[in-house]
Amino acid sequence: MNHKKLYRIYHEERLMVRRRGRRKRAVGTRAPMVLPETINQRWSLDFVSDALGDGRRFRILCVVDDFSRECLRCVADTSIGGVRVVRELQRLVVERGVPRMIVSDNGCELTSTAVLRWSLGRLDWHYIAPGKPMQNAFIESFNSRLRDECLNEHVFLSLAEARATIAAWRDDYNRCRPHSSLGTLTPSEFAHLKSQTLIPPPAGENDNSTLLIN
Repeated sequence: MNHKKLYRIYHEERLMVRRRGRRKRAVGTRAPMVLPETINQRWSLDFVSDALGDGRRFRILCVVDDFSRECLRCVADTSIGGVRVVRELQRLVVERGVPRMIVSDNGCELTSTAVLRWSLGRLDWHYIAPGKPMQNAFIESFNSRLRDECLNEHVFLSLAEARATIAAWRDDYNRCRPHSSLGTLTPSEFAHLKSQTLIPPPAGENDNSTLLIN
C-alpha cells in the first residue's frame, strides 16, 4: 500500500493519533522581587554541573541565603530530582526555619510536582523569567566562585572526593572569607551579628544605678 492510499483511507475513516498532553508543572510566582532585609527572607537555588576524572557527570544543588550570602547547602550527586530537592530543603527548614521565598529557574527538577506540593501553603516560590539568569544574581555569583575556585582547580577521582572537597570549600567560603558587601565580614559572622537579639537584664538589676547601703 502506497502512502497516498494510506492517507486517503486514514482521512476517510477520520482516524486520529491522540496528542500527548504536557505534564503539569509548578507555576510559582512572577511578582517583582525586592532586596531581602533579614535572614531567611529569601533563599536562592540552582544547579552546577561537573564531571569526575573518568568522565562521569554529577550535579551540585546549591542553596544560598540572599541576605547573609551564606551557602546553606552544596549537595553533590549523580542524579538530583525533585523529590531529592524537597528532602534537602526540608532538612534545611528543620535547621533554620521556613524562608518566606525561594527563587529558582524553571528547570524540570524545580518545577516538579514534588516541589509544588511541598511549597504550596508553606512559602512563595518565585521562578525567574526563562533565559534571564541575572534575575537570580546572588546564586549566579556564588556558582561562578564555586566553579572558578573549586571545581576548575581539582580533578575528582570519585564522588566521595568531590563531596569532601566541595564541603571544605563551602566551609572556607562561609567562615573564613570576608565579603565587601557585608562590611568585610564573613557570611557566618554577618549572619550571627544580624541574628543576635538584645536580652533584658534580670529583674532588679540596672546597670545605670548604684545601690547605696547605710
